[in-house]
Amino acid sequence: MTQIFDNPADFADEALDGFVAANRGYVARVDGGVVRSTEVPSGQVALVVGGGSGHYPAFAGLVGPGLATGSACGNMFASPAAGQVYRVAKAANAGGGVLLSYGNYAGDVLHFGQAQLRLNAEGIETRTVTVTDDIASAPLDQLEKRRGIAGDLTVFKIAGAAAEAGLDLDDVERLAIKTNYRTRSLGVAFDGCTLPGAKDPLFHVPSGQMSLGLGIHGEPGISEHPMPTASELAELLVSKLLADKPEDASERVVAIVNGLGTVKYDELFLLFGKVEKLLTAVGLTVVEPECGELVTSLDMSGLSLTLLWLDGELEQYWAAPADTPAFRKGSTAPRAPRAEAAADDAETADVEQPTAAAAELGRQAVAILAQVRDVVVEHEEELGKLDAIAGDGDHGIGMRRGVDAAASAGEAAAGSSVARVLTAAGEAWSERAGGTSGALWGSAVIAAGQSLGNRDSYSAEDAAAAVKAFVRAITELGKADPGDKTMVDALLPFRDTLLAELDGGAPVDRALAVAAAAAESAAAKTAELRPLKGRARPLAEKSLGHPDPGAVSFGLIATRISSHIDSLLATATTAAPAGNGA
Repeated sequence: MTQIFDNPADFADEALDGFVAANRGYVARVDGGVVRSTEVPSGQVALVVGGGSGHYPAFAGLVGPGLATGSACGNMFASPAAGQVYRVAKAANAGGGVLLSYGNYAGDVLHFGQAQLRLNAEGIETRTVTVTDDIASAPLDQLEKRRGIAGDLTVFKIAGAAAEAGLDLDDVERLAIKTNYRTRSLGVAFDGCTLPGAKDPLFHVPSGQMSLGLGIHGEPGISEHPMPTASELAELLVSKLLADKPEDASERVVAIVNGLGTVKYDELFLLFGKVEKLLTAVGLTVVEPECGELVTSLDMSGLSLTLLWLDGELEQYWAAPADTPAFRKGSTAPRAPRAEAAADDAETADVEQPTAAAAELGRQAVAILAQVRDVVVEHEEELGKLDAIAGDGDHGIGMRRGVDAAASAGEAAAGSSVARVLTAAGEAWSERAGGTSGALWGSAVIAAGQSLGNRDSYSAEDAAAAVKAFVRAITELGKADPGDKTMVDALLPFRDTLLAELDGGAPVDRALAVAAAAAESAAAKTAELRPLKGRARPLAEKSLGHPDPGAVSFGLIATRISSHIDSLLATATTAAPAGNGA
């Protein structure tokens, strides 16, 4: 259990500050993560990696010559926000373009993808290679759906070495793609991990059992087996990876035995010895292996085996020197300290004079955000436990971080138009929460604010348009469909019911109450579904009988807003059609 902290909510940020203090010769702190503190040659491709905190040495520990140029660092087990990725990439950019690389998780894909769009729009050529090495998370014919675990290291190392050698962005991207295709991993757990401040682990493995196919965010495995001997475990891992090998597999492999947090090095070495004998027995040559803690999961009791099938090109870059706080190979030339980057000129915001109606609606939005914060705080622990059944257990804390930041940003913007209030709140939500929910809620709140704008008056039609914009932002960004067991399964019934009530002439408060009831009912019915999106997808059977946490949290929020909307509307000064105002 993680026990050293002041405030669990600040754990990730304070741990990163301490990491930088201990490694100033390698890394410098930037807003959103770290970059190299040594000079990067002009024109060199910048490899920017990242993901949630709690996986050290991944991701910040891999920043240095021969490996990553920067790392975007999210909250515990949650993706960094798009703004964090963007700022780290901007600081890391040396003029040769940027390659983003990270594990294939929904939140990371959303946030890194948004950052990539922004960087490209500014003329910084940016590409992405997601890591998809975990054979337990999808079958061989669905490689693109697999998540990234300890195979992050092989992709990052070879891409970083290629960039260090002066290859251009096309070749660095090509080598990263090739490495990812030739990398396979499989993990096991003997017990779960505990988030800072939590009373219990995210999951337990029954005594005498082993969980097969776990993820690195505290997700439990896909099946449980009697605890094997070391020889039996080595045989299980090796046989499953060999059965999944790439079509162009060679006879030279990198083997990585990776500890996930509490398995001791002596045990890892013991297992590696047995793995190496098995690989040799089938005619494979093990090249420059690694054995130790490389991609961890806090205090999880578990480990993984990764195999990378080499060719001449990949072997060259795998063997190339690297010098980072947590991964060193060969000898790199000394580098001069990085020159302090000049701060970007602050963007000059357009001066806005809010209308009386928009300012009043903005004040109402601040009050609504406070209510959303209250209901999330009340149910934070419940949402976390629900998420831990088939996920990583961070939904409660992620929603709490996001809505805390959103409510504070909204309060700071009070007096501005509703568009300004909700835009500030949405940006803060995305930035602070990270993860899938942070990206979705942040984008949706911003979209609703932009829809409401800065008008002289507001009507029920404006409320309907804002709800449509909110929903559209989530469905277009998240790509989830009804029945996928996500927030969308509660969101769409809410939208459809609200619009039907408004079309029938119901006032906004009545329409909202009916729609909120529909959302809560739909959220409860997600217990009957199998997840088809996100981290819960590989654990569909565990999820059956339990509702989706994203749908549940949306239902709770909709109901809380509806229960307070009467008093909020009573103070409104906006003009609206009689009996049907917003």
